[in-house]
Amino acid sequence: MFAILADPVDHVRTPGVFNAWFAARRIDAVLVPIEVPPAGLAALLDGLRAMTNLGGFVVTMPHKTAMVGLADEASRTAQLIGAANTVRRDRDGRLIATMFDGEGFVAGLRSHGHEPRGRRVWMAGAGGVACAIAFALAEAGVGRLTIHNRTAAKAVELAARVRAAYPTLEVAAGSAHPGGHDIVINGTALGLHDGDALPCDPAALRPDMLVAEVVMQPETTALLAAATARGCRIHHGIHMLDEQIRLMAAFMGIEPRA
Repeated sequence: MFAILADPVDHVRTPGVFNAWFAARRIDAVLVPIEVPPAGLAALLDGLRAMTNLGGFVVTMPHKTAMVGLADEASRTAQLIGAANTVRRDRDGRLIATMFDGEGFVAGLRSHGHEPRGRRVWMAGAGGVACAIAFALAEAGVGRLTIHNRTAAKAVELAARVRAAYPTLEVAAGSAHPGGHDIVINGTALGLHDGDALPCDPAALRPDMLVAEVVMQPETTALLAAATARGCRIHHGIHMLDEQIRLMAAFMGIEPRA
């Protein structure tokens, strides 16, 4: 058995995607959704350590940052980013965490014909998923990265961390106005609920921009709808998950039958 931990959990598409992937490859496994609030996360992990038929689990909002400290071991990637989204349960019950959000997001862009190398990127968010994407974009060779966050200090801090790891990259905190960029990314949970504020100023969107989401449900968020109305190309959040499945499955020791 495998799982996904979230709060709330009703928007996640991971179980359907993973279970279809299992069925197509004749893998005798199932991935189930588990809703747990932050206050109950540590207690839940104690129970998961004791489940001998648990192979691992996916972690999503709002638990990615906490998982780095709660797991028994975290990869260098997870420690650098400060968040994890995939955890393997070893035979001895130890929980080993890593992060594939950023790598999956960049792979999703490329699989749909959007090469980030050399591009000017504006991103909203400085939390777990945004942090992972920031480091992955830096690794992919973007030309410039601007990070906007409602709490400006978090954007400044993330920009400094990325700059320390990639000193030749032009990276800085910025405003909610994404003008002057080629790719606009929502790396926050805004758009998950009706009435959420937009992560950027829609008046600044131009037809030559690519506007990308990490929110998977609804498929077309208010941001993507606004981008479409202004003639922009759009990139859905589900593409990040599609590209992560292979990475997550290999890490959790899932192998298709011969």
